[in-house]
Amino acid sequence: MAQADDLASRAAQIVTQLSKHDFAAAEADFDSTMKAALAGEKLSEAWNGLQGQVGQYKGQKSTRAEEYAGYRLIVVTAEFEKADIDIRVAFDAAGRVAGLTFAPSQPPVPEFQTASYVDTKAFRKSEVTIGSADWALPGTLTVPWGGGLAPAVVLVHGSGPNDRDETIGPNKPFRDLAEGLSSLGIAVLRYDKRTYKHGQKMIPFLDSLTVKEETIDDAIAAVNILKKTPGIDTSKIFVLGHSLGGTLIPRIGQAGPGIAGFIVMAGATKPLEDLVVEQIAYIFALDGDISEAERGQLEPIQTQVAFVKSDSLTPNTPREKLPLGMPARYWLDLRAYNPAESARNLNRPMLILQGERDYQVTMENFAAWKKALGDRKDVTFISYPELNHLFIQGKGKSSPDEYNQPGHVSIKVIQDIANWVKGR
Repeated sequence: MAQADDLASRAAQIVTQLSKHDFAAAEADFDSTMKAALAGEKLSEAWNGLQGQVGQYKGQKSTRAEEYAGYRLIVVTAEFEKADIDIRVAFDAAGRVAGLTFAPSQPPVPEFQTASYVDTKAFRKSEVTIGSADWALPGTLTVPWGGGLAPAVVLVHGSGPNDRDETIGPNKPFRDLAEGLSSLGIAVLRYDKRTYKHGQKMIPFLDSLTVKEETIDDAIAAVNILKKTPGIDTSKIFVLGHSLGGTLIPRIGQAGPGIAGFIVMAGATKPLEDLVVEQIAYIFALDGDISEAERGQLEPIQTQVAFVKSDSLTPNTPREKLPLGMPARYWLDLRAYNPAESARNLNRPMLILQGERDYQVTMENFAAWKKALGDRKDVTFISYPELNHLFIQGKGKSSPDEYNQPGHVSIKVIQDIANWVKGR
């Protein structure tokens, strides 16, 4: 798992290689699907076809990171004679190139603005370290001013290499949550994910990676930091998981005693491999039709997903045969995991939150949480009609482009979490 800066450099290098017509070098790190779909003459034709439309390549303007169905995207904005083009290079967990697309450039990402509901005078910030030695992670702890002990929340990221703010385009949902909750009297600890901070160091160990190393161990380490922090009410430490973090809440709960309760935001109950196919198919269908070219991209992923579900999957199955470039042990570890059913054995209060416009984790998942836990008085369910996967307000069908528009986690979500935590 390469770090974000490494991937940005590699994406920029690939674009440079394309501009020099060094197609062999540009495709050197293509995964097996990309080699079948876009290598050799096909890559040359794609690049020359692009230049036929927008003129000769002149240089690079910028790079930025995005997420797409579990892949890490680096967007290189390149200048051509007639237009600027966003060249998206998708990398899998092993750092192989899993996608390459060209599209008209979008406006630059605006600078982040603190949400209007944040009162920066209501809390103090300090830098902390989660874990130790080779896997130490930098984090930020926000603690409300005032007397008495404060309840606290640990924020656990979604899939992919995420920073402590869970930055996606111009949006920073974890910063919104942390500063919004601390404005209302709740301490919050957020930290850079292991795959973000130590991605390059993790590559030699990738074949043995599971969600334990990716997410769970560090979430428990963060809880333990709070237990030792002055000013924290250690009887009221909660864990909030977003997306994959929400899916893993039952596992975190099993591994971490002394947690007062759990908050699931857009946590999937469906298998991760199914979500990958659903998300890509949804995006392809946004224009009303899935083209033959798009079907050609989707079919290899469906084949990988089928392999994950088959009896042929073993710990030695090559990553090239599996989705997202994740190892066989990762998929085997999740194979028997049913988050909603596992949560039935988690005898602590839970708050389940869901944006109804979320296309990445749909309302079907919210319904599954309800079906499994709806008879429990200590579980609260809230869905929000106008919110997307980031719990940011919008209208109409949600799409990846929406994540490039600046917004903030809804104040209603902040208030609902704060009220729930304070009521425990």
